[in-house]
Amino acid sequence: MKLFKLQTLKSLWTLKPPHRTFHGHSRLLASDVYSQYKSVRQGEQEIPKYFNFASDVLDKWSEIEKAGKRPSNPALWWVSGEGEEVKWSFEELGFLSQKVANGLTKVCGLQKGDRILVILPRIPEWWLVVVACMRAGIVFIPGTSQLSAKDMLYRLQASKAKCIITDDTLAPAVDSVASQCQSLKTKLMVSKGRREGWLNFTHLYKHQSADHSCVKTRIQDSVSFYFTSGTTGSPKMTEHSQGSLGFRPLLSERYWLDLTPSDMIWSTADTGWVLASLTSVFDPWVFGSCIFIHKLPRIESATILNTLCRFPIDVLVGAPTLFRMLVQSDLSNYKFMNLKHCMSGGEPLNPEVMEQWKSKTGLDIHEIYGQTETGIICCVSKGMKIKPGSMGKAVPLYDVQIIDKNANILPPGQQGEIAVRSKPVRPLGFFAGYVDNPKKTAETERGDFYVTGDRGTMDEDGYFQYIGRNDDIIISSGYRIGPFEVESALIEHPAVAETAVVSSPDPLRGEVVKAFVVLSPTFSSSDLESLACDLQEHVKKTTAPYKYPRKVEFVQELPKTNTGKIKRHELRNKEWGRM
Repeated sequence: MKLFKLQTLKSLWTLKPPHRTFHGHSRLLASDVYSQYKSVRQGEQEIPKYFNFASDVLDKWSEIEKAGKRPSNPALWWVSGEGEEVKWSFEELGFLSQKVANGLTKVCGLQKGDRILVILPRIPEWWLVVVACMRAGIVFIPGTSQLSAKDMLYRLQASKAKCIITDDTLAPAVDSVASQCQSLKTKLMVSKGRREGWLNFTHLYKHQSADHSCVKTRIQDSVSFYFTSGTTGSPKMTEHSQGSLGFRPLLSERYWLDLTPSDMIWSTADTGWVLASLTSVFDPWVFGSCIFIHKLPRIESATILNTLCRFPIDVLVGAPTLFRMLVQSDLSNYKFMNLKHCMSGGEPLNPEVMEQWKSKTGLDIHEIYGQTETGIICCVSKGMKIKPGSMGKAVPLYDVQIIDKNANILPPGQQGEIAVRSKPVRPLGFFAGYVDNPKKTAETERGDFYVTGDRGTMDEDGYFQYIGRNDDIIISSGYRIGPFEVESALIEHPAVAETAVVSSPDPLRGEVVKAFVVLSPTFSSSDLESLACDLQEHVKKTTAPYKYPRKVEFVQELPKTNTGKIKRHELRNKEWGRM
């Protein structure tokens, strides 16, 4: 498969924002990667045949670090918010991750290509497992800690994972469904205690040797699967490779994330989402930057603001919900230690919030736009003019266009579907496909383009503006929520005869889940407010809590087509005042 043109590859090394220059350490790293690995030519393109992010990036930084050519700041700096703190250099990260890799292979019996479901909060062990999996060629499958037992059952069965690693909070839920997962052989628990049938993660690797030979992986070998919600059916497994996640930032380099080895970046993204991998693993570590992590059991304004004042964080990445929440605080009481650059992604950011943040902090918020399948598609990079309401321009490697239903490119200013050219050259940052679902994979293509399902416009300067989803996906506080999952949970309640779930506007979260409910004829209740609360609690217990409907409206009937399909677009338009 063709991935990118050789001309593009060469030109990317000179592509940079006009006010920045390349820093020696990042350039040195890129040279090391290219000089050590024999490239293969595919058509008009040249990419390395073999690549492993752990050995070809992280271990290179460890060598540079040991040679005294990197600043003394850590590679990873974690705080619990309760006094606990962990700092690892690249050398220490390498040492510990090799011990974990030996534990996964020698004790758990996992081999290259095996799959492990990783459901952990923002704790250092998550990063150890991710790096160890890369070293061993094991495919890591992240999941948010808010998953229910039902969610985990589906993910374990669909992925055929041989191992799961979680904490003692979620272990009981795993045990309740483990007997139904034929592929599951090993359960690992991050905990100070013990549990029958589980291996303690710390004990697993503590006595292992740190002598581990990183497996040889091809650039197209799988590195991670991410579950992403759809409008119908269960979540799909999005397959990413060593190339799409690990090698891609070596090419697109500084365009969307302009860091140096002296910088520290803090992303508040949940470990279950691909944004955590992009902003807290692959892209920052390409530059040898320090990744800052706060456990953040709850995202609260005071915690975020105090952390920015106490630690030398240069870059903050958060969902629009975060910034909407922060601007409601009296920011005059806080003096950020080192913050210079802010980025927002996951959903559109209101221009008024950008203005408030700028007036209160003096800092701009740079928007980024992307998907689980593609990584970052558009961004407002450093030095680029900020246009309120715009997601910026296409990132290098991607030819982004607005197209119509026949895949024709539309002129500037005309509304259509946001799409990325995928033929004849498929961009390196693209997902390989939906695992075991070629039909759904094919449905993402239209003519020569990958279609995002998002509608938007592009102006004469190449800036893109987001209009809305082309389907029924709900994006609330950065979380993608498929209506089918919520409807399936609601319909299990005896009071519900029929339901339809759509997005509804919300000043803090951008949009929230709203459920229109038709009651069962056999069910009667005079206290609909209490019933709405019951339905909300039912959904929280049945599926991940973040999916529950924050709004519930009881109706006599739902609008339908002649064939009986629910007209969700009518309900959605009504909510957004577009009737």
